[in-house]
Amino acid sequence: MSDRARERLVRGEAWEDFCDTLKVAGRVIDEFGDEPSDQERAEWYRYLSRMVRNGFERMVENCEPGRPRLRDAPWRQSINVQSPDQDHLMCEFVDGRHEYRIAGHRGTLPYFVVAAWTAPQPPDLAARDWAPLGVEGLEEFDPTRLKTTAFLHSGEIDFDEEGHFEIILSQTPRDRNWLALEESTTGVLIRTLYADRDQTVPPTLRIERLDAPQPQPVEPEEIGAGLAKAGQIVLGYAELVRGWWQNNLSKRPNQIEFSEATYLSNGGVLDRLHGFGAWQKEAHEALVVRFSPPECEYWIFQVCNRWQENLDVYEDGQGYITQFTATLEEDGSVLAIIADRDPGLGGNWIDSFQHEAGVFSLRLIQTLGGAPVVLHRVGLAALENEGLAALDPIEPIISGAQAT
Repeated sequence: MSDRARERLVRGEAWEDFCDTLKVAGRVIDEFGDEPSDQERAEWYRYLSRMVRNGFERMVENCEPGRPRLRDAPWRQSINVQSPDQDHLMCEFVDGRHEYRIAGHRGTLPYFVVAAWTAPQPPDLAARDWAPLGVEGLEEFDPTRLKTTAFLHSGEIDFDEEGHFEIILSQTPRDRNWLALEESTTGVLIRTLYADRDQTVPPTLRIERLDAPQPQPVEPEEIGAGLAKAGQIVLGYAELVRGWWQNNLSKRPNQIEFSEATYLSNGGVLDRLHGFGAWQKEAHEALVVRFSPPECEYWIFQVCNRWQENLDVYEDGQGYITQFTATLEEDGSVLAIIADRDPGLGGNWIDSFQHEAGVFSLRLIQTLGGAPVVLHRVGLAALENEGLAALDPIEPIISGAQAT
C-alpha cells in the first residue's frame, strides 16, 4: 500500500480534496454565462447531486476488489440521454487481471448487451490531490471517459431451454459465452431493454470472481481511491455535458447527427446507431419533427434538458416516444410535436415542460442504417390555428445523416 495514499485518507486530505473537486465541478456552469435559465440552473445543481450519488454508489460502495456486484444506476439517473426503457447494471473493477462469471436467467427480457470498458485512471490516484488540477486533470484521470473494449449481445449468447445462461469474463479466450477483458478493464455494464416493463419478467443476474477470494477489511487506500474516483466522476460528467453542448451539439441547432465518435466517447456500444442534437425554440414556438424509422430491434426518440437528462415528466410516459408507444402516420412515418402544450393535431405530442433548449436524440438498436429527420420551427399559435399548413412557408431543417 502507498504510504502517501494511507496518509491522505487518515489525515482527512482525501475527503477535503473530494469536497474541493465538487466545488470545481459546480463552477463548470459559469462557462455558459447567462445562457441557462433559472430552471436550468436548478436542474444543474440537482444534476450534480445525482452525480455525487452515482459516484458514491459505484466507486465507494461497489468497487471492492474481491466483491464484484451488478448494481443498477441510482434512481432517476439519466446520464447521456439514458433511455427510460433501459436499465444499466454496472460492476466496477479495480483492474481486469481476474476472471469472472456472470450467471442468471434472462426472464422475458427481449434484448440485452454486456460490455466491458476502460477509463483513464493512474495507478497512484489515491496518493494525489486532484482538485487543484481542475478540468485539466481529467486528461489523466477521468472515470467518465469510458471506452468499450468488448461487448456481447443476447443474440450471441447460448441459453438453456429455460433461459438460464452464464458468461465467462477473462483475458483468456473461451469458445462461447465469453467476454474479453483487458488488464486495464475498469468495469462491466449490462444494458437491459424493456419493450413493456409491466408485461416483462426482469432478469436475475449475479457476478462472481472465479478465484472466490475471502472478504477483506477495508483499507485506507481503498477509500481514498473511491473518494478520488467519485469526485472525478462528478467533475467529468459536468465537463462532458458542457463539452457536448458548447463544442458539438449547439453548433448545429435542431439537427440530429448519427456520430459513432460522439456516442462511443462515453462507453457506447456498436449494437446501435445513436443520433444526437441540440433542440432550441422559444416558449411560444413548437418544433415539428418527422422521420421514418428503419427496420430495427427498437427505436426511441427522446427530448432531454441541456444536461442530457430526461425531462421530469418521463415517469408519466412523457418526453419520449418509442416504437411501442408512438402513433404512426398512414405512410408509417412518425410525426412528433415538441411544445409546452398539445396543439391538438394528432401525431405524438412531446411536452417540452417549459424548456426552451436541450438535447434530443434518436436511438436505433440492431439496425443497418439511420433515418432522415425533417424539422420545422413554427409558432405554436399558428400551428393550433392553421394545422400542419402552417409549415408550408417555412424552410425545413433536414438532418439525420451519419457522420464520417
